[in-house]
Amino acid sequence: MKVLVVGGGGREHTMVWKISKSPMVQKIYCAPGNAGTQGLAESVPISAEDIDALAAFAKENKIDLTVVGPEGPLVKGIVDVFDKMGLKVFGPSKAAAQLEGSKNFSKQHMLKYNIPCAMGKAFTDTSKAKAYAKALGAPCVVKADGLAAGKGVIICSTLEKAYEAIDSMINDNTFGDAGAIVVVEECLKGEEASFIALTDGKTVLPLPESQDHKRIFDNDEGPNTGGMGAYSPAPVLDHMLRQKAMNEVMIPAVKGMAKQGTPFKGILYAGLMVDKDQIKVLEFNTRLGDPETQPILMRLENDLVPLMEACCDGTLHNYSTKIDPRAAMCVVIASGGYPGAYETGQEIFGLDKAENVKDTIVFHAGTALKDGKVVTSGGRVLGVTSLGDSVKDAIDKAYEACGHISFNNQFYRKDIGAKALKRLSIPPKVSVIMGSDSDFPVMEKALSILKKFDIPYTVTVASAHRTPERSAKLAIEAKEKGIKVLICGAGHAAHLAGVIAAHTTLPVLGVPIDSSALQGMDSLLATVQMPPGIPVATMAIGKPGAYNAGIFAAQILGVSDPDIAQKLAAFKKGMADKVNKKAQSFA
Repeated sequence: MKVLVVGGGGREHTMVWKISKSPMVQKIYCAPGNAGTQGLAESVPISAEDIDALAAFAKENKIDLTVVGPEGPLVKGIVDVFDKMGLKVFGPSKAAAQLEGSKNFSKQHMLKYNIPCAMGKAFTDTSKAKAYAKALGAPCVVKADGLAAGKGVIICSTLEKAYEAIDSMINDNTFGDAGAIVVVEECLKGEEASFIALTDGKTVLPLPESQDHKRIFDNDEGPNTGGMGAYSPAPVLDHMLRQKAMNEVMIPAVKGMAKQGTPFKGILYAGLMVDKDQIKVLEFNTRLGDPETQPILMRLENDLVPLMEACCDGTLHNYSTKIDPRAAMCVVIASGGYPGAYETGQEIFGLDKAENVKDTIVFHAGTALKDGKVVTSGGRVLGVTSLGDSVKDAIDKAYEACGHISFNNQFYRKDIGAKALKRLSIPPKVSVIMGSDSDFPVMEKALSILKKFDIPYTVTVASAHRTPERSAKLAIEAKEKGIKVLICGAGHAAHLAGVIAAHTTLPVLGVPIDSSALQGMDSLLATVQMPPGIPVATMAIGKPGAYNAGIFAAQILGVSDPDIAQKLAAFKKGMADKVNKKAQSFA
């Protein structure tokens, strides 16, 4: 088959690279492409936003599948044009792409379908926008409603800066039509992460989670950019939060679009703010992120082409993803002056040496060929991407490769992945062991509490009967790994907690799971009926028990940890305040 990739950045080079590995594909075109895509695809000198010319090219050349990379042509309706001409195209319709094309539309969609997001409103009047910003207080966020190349979001530390941003967008036309409407929002606290999924309008198939670095300078300082680096997996989005993202964000968003008669097909990207056990959507994008694409597709082991075709055909339910367990890291090398004014046409040296670093690919973004030489043609020039056995290994390889590359006035951040290393360096204090992965919806309640109290934990599965050696090993090795408390959840015979308790002197909390016809009574009795000398602190059946297990673990740790003790006191006071408030209503 013949495939046309629309776009010319790092995302598109990565997609061309991935598509080139498909045995289904004989020929790839890229419009307009860059110096990196030219070795894998035939460049087509058509702008990504010249929809009519792209459609005519696809028709004339009998293109079997068109893959749209950037958001611009999606928002302008390229999918609708191709559909009318009977051309298969991967991406959302114009109506569906409004999830990214209009922040006001996106906000209303989230509010309508109870998707967690920041409190905010849209305005065309500066005085009303400023009044709302004043009511929110600083810090707050001012966003251009339309597309602004990733730069239309301004985090305002003071009200004065918020007023300036509002005036700049509405009165000064800084972002053109994109800023004619502004959205003013509360400033969310936490850590940002990217959650990206494939969807055919019904099924949602998540891709590996990742974390982008939007600010231009180290330590997340300076103005926003299109992205200065990314890595995957992102420890900030653990299994619990990934499930939460699916259930509270991705699935409701897709179901809502279908309900409105505008089914969403293609890539749905949720920029999330993670705060302990809570997530909120910062924004939706309707395409792969850049530079998230680079590490994500490096880790995706599937042939990408059948997945994209399944999205087009409504058959995604037949597929699952295969993910490389290794970590992937992308460092963006940019032109000096970016995201402001910068020079182009600088010759790039050392590309071959960089790609000689093991498991490393240099994806091109703002590059071109001039007189047989690779030169800069954009602000973000290259995405140096490496696979590693660990996050640190991937980081080391990527930066080693960056060291081989040079061009005049280049720069790149030196701290991509540092947040992951910091998070991974914190030893867990609680080990949560489940008898089966089906127990997770119950045990999630314990994890949520542990996150609320900033207690690091590990989660795994072990069976007292099917993997007794593994269960014993987890118990025996827990103390030397720094674990202070073990929480065990199991159903039916529920011997897991007892087996764990038999092999450790650490406190063991047992959570009976209601997974049998006996509604958990068998699990309760099996967990609580322990022989003398092998105690298990048995919680209630199901989710309430898991919740209390999290609290009990915090209380055990709080005996020697003043910080946890303080948080527990605040937690207890919060519960009392709620009761007192209810009592007052009867006074």
